[in-house]
Amino acid sequence: MQIFIMRHGEAALDAASDSLRPLTERGKNESTKMAKWMTKQGSNIDYVLVSPYLRAQQTLDEVGKTLPLPSKIETENGLTPNGDATHIAHYLQVLGDLGYQNILVVSHLPLVGYVVASLCPSIPAPMFSTSTIACVDFSVSKGTGELLWQISPSELEE
Repeated sequence: MQIFIMRHGEAALDAASDSLRPLTERGKNESTKMAKWMTKQGSNIDYVLVSPYLRAQQTLDEVGKTLPLPSKIETENGLTPNGDATHIAHYLQVLGDLGYQNILVVSHLPLVGYVVASLCPSIPAPMFSTSTIACVDFSVSKGTGELLWQISPSELEE
């Protein structure tokens, strides 16, 4: 099973609350750039988990304009910045047990790094710049994964 863990695009600092911070134009562009790259890689997403926060929802909206997404998109309240990475990792394993093969997760720092570390216990939590995506090859039978790659918008050619 492949799990694609994405941090939301760049968000405005000014908002009524952290959960209501919208994407900036740069954040929208970063997200679109990553979606185009994922499409070129032949990514075939069959399940999506997304944070309820506005910037993550908007990131997914931007991604969905380019990358074909499944009808099954779940807003997961535990995908907030200080969510429980172990809980999310266990939930991803359950989705794997149900037969999902390519899951996209859109969330926040520091949670995205901790989820990678929970899925791949042999590595420390990686840092994520905005719109960065990490790909974990997760073995449902073994209950562990391997970080295959991590790429940010700044690493892609224009």
